[in-house]
Amino acid sequence: MSDTPTEENEKRPQFGTRLLTDSDDVFKHNAWDHVQWDEEQELAAQAAVAKNSASKMEAEQKDRFQTDAPKFWDSFYGIHDNRFFKDRHWLFTEFPELAPLAAETKEQQHRSIFELGCGVGNTILPLLNYSSEAKLKVFGCDFSARAIEILRGQPQFDEKRCNVFVMDATLDQWQVPFEENSQDIIVMIFVLSAIEPKKMQRVLDNCYRYLKPGGLLLFRDYGRYDLAQLRFKSGKCLEDNFYVRGDGTMVYFFTEEELRGMMTQAGLTEEQLIVDRRLQVNRSRGLKMYRVWIQTKFKKPL
Repeated sequence: MSDTPTEENEKRPQFGTRLLTDSDDVFKHNAWDHVQWDEEQELAAQAAVAKNSASKMEAEQKDRFQTDAPKFWDSFYGIHDNRFFKDRHWLFTEFPELAPLAAETKEQQHRSIFELGCGVGNTILPLLNYSSEAKLKVFGCDFSARAIEILRGQPQFDEKRCNVFVMDATLDQWQVPFEENSQDIIVMIFVLSAIEPKKMQRVLDNCYRYLKPGGLLLFRDYGRYDLAQLRFKSGKCLEDNFYVRGDGTMVYFFTEEELRGMMTQAGLTEEQLIVDRRLQVNRSRGLKMYRVWIQTKFKKPL
């Protein structure tokens, strides 16, 4: 078995601990945390987004991408297969609630975790691998039938501990194999951004319905002015801050105010909301890449 989450946590500090204090040191590491943008950089990002979003996609084209979203994700996973799988080594560092220490679970209480948009198992497989909880049940759903098929075929997949299924999370009523008020944790990692903005609140409202009182929604996604947003060309914008990629999948870029508003409207209370501004560098090519992600933890009140 791989290192335990505790050992992984000791190796990898939580984000926010590697700070660039001298610009001459920028290429000494692959990434730097909490990178502050100056006014010039902020204005340049705003100008890039204004330019690539000035012309919106025609309604007929827009409807096709939104209606056929599951097909585009099936195609994505059909092309990439399990090569898209990446063990998220940061997962238990940023979200230690997913795999608490053995001392915290010695009573071996039943716990249930549900991941929306589980893909090919980037979160679920490490969780199954690392967790020492005998009474842990993991659920996962995805738009893409192909992703679920790939996940079920992975050697690490354990059908006794995990149940994954195809579901459109934007529907009013979820068809899930568990009751309302039953999940200790719901996980959404780079998922809400793939959903049409007008349907996002419905998804979060359903998360609230299925969380236990005291349960947590763990969330990480793209932030406004992330490099990926700035790189879009004109003609790819569906609506403000919402784009279609070359493979037909869609992506939205959030502000912290938007997320706080939607989570609060759903009835959840804020435990954490962090804008992770990170500078990634390619040392061999001398490239700087400014990334913006938002990480949150919201709780369903008792």
